[in-house]
This record gives sequence, structure tokens and C-alpha cells, in this order.
Amino acid sequence: MPPARGKKLRTKLKTIANEAAKLGLVDFKKAVTFLKTNKRVKFDETVEVHMALGIDPKQSDQVVRGAVPLPHGLGRSKKVLVFTQGENAVKAKAAGADFVGADDLAKRITGEGFTDFDVALATPDMMGIVGRLGKVLGPRGLMPSPKAGTVVSGDIAAAVKEFKAGKVEFRADAGGNVHAAVGKLSFDEAKLVDNITAFVDTVRAAKPASSKGHYVKSITISATMSPGIGIVI
Repeated sequence: MPPARGKKLRTKLKTIANEAAKLGLVDFKKAVTFLKTNKRVKFDETVEVHMALGIDPKQSDQVVRGAVPLPHGLGRSKKVLVFTQGENAVKAKAAGADFVGADDLAKRITGEGFTDFDVALATPDMMGIVGRLGKVLGPRGLMPSPKAGTVVSGDIAAAVKEFKAGKVEFRADAGGNVHAAVGKLSFDEAKLVDNITAFVDTVRAAKPASSKGHYVKSITISATMSPGIGIVI
């Protein structure tokens, strides 16, 4: 169990929640300003975006999924695993991939339950191997997919560098919601706003043609220890 919060911290967080409730709906800049001004913990909190979408995720033609390279990264380097071989393996390693291989990686994942990485990329020629890993990688959101940009038919080195720097994958959950980390609270306000804007714009552009009515129902910005701040749509 996580340690209980001290009385002083609980009081501070309750005060912040009350102040957030008074804000109403604001724009990205005001939401970020509020989060930074009301920071009450010592560690560098992660800033997240939560979007409720007007889709039916049970319908295959209304799946919302993709990836977006954040202009200013996430504030940390991601662990990237790449399924590839030959010249592409050399390029992936040179670009900074943490794990590169083919059958050897597949055996490690199935035999040892190895999933100590943030994103898995694959070149198309590896999908015969990768396809057998769905039961392990799928539930963890690590399965390479063309829609998420993680099946790479082009420049594998460029893809590795993008994901290492903070390219973010997203996929609507069973409730039609999309969530993603978009940076650290220590980022400059302008950089956080840029990252949030890039993410939201990409999700908006991913609207399925079959989705009717309001596509984006709500947007909320929060930090690790903060309440959610509602955004004007």
C-alpha cells in the first residue's frame, strides 16, 4: 500500500482542488499556469491530458489510435525495443534503440515475460514473429501497429529517435477516453502548451468518419498530484 499522505499535504491538496473547482473551463495556458502556480510537492510531476470522445469504441471503424511527436519531448528518454534485422538492425542500434533483435527478443518476451521497455517498433518483415506476441504485448499496449506508427516501413533510425525523444502513442480505451503524458511540470509554460496543443490537435484529426455528433466531449489537464482542470473545447 502507498504511504498515507500527511495532514498538511492533504490540506494543501484539498485547497488546490477547491481553487480548481472555482476556475471553470479555461484555455491551455491558464490551466498550465494554475498547475505550476499551485505545485505543492517536491518531485517533478508529470502533466497529463485526458480527452473524452464521442465514439463507440466497440465499433471497429471508430477505433481512435495514433502517435504524435511532442515538440518538446517528455522530459525523459524512452526505452525503445526494435524487431528488425540486417542493415535496419545496425541503423536502429546507431540511433539509440535499447534492444534490437528478432527471434531472440521474441523468445525472451514469451519465455521470460520480458517487457522492460516503453515502446516496441517493428519493420514489416518482422510481423510474422511479432504477430505471435499479441497475448503478451497487446494487453500492455506494446504491440506494434501501423496505425500507431510503430510498424516502420521507412526510416527506422528516424522512428527510433522520435520515440526516444518523446513521441507519444494514444488509443481510446473501452470508455472512449484518451489519456497521455505530455511533459513535466518543470517545463516552461510555453513548452507545455505546445506539447498539449500538438497532442490535442492530433487526436482531433484522428476523428473516425463514422463518428457522429460531438467528437471531443471534454478535455482535462492535470498533474500527478493535482485535480483536473477543465478546458474550453
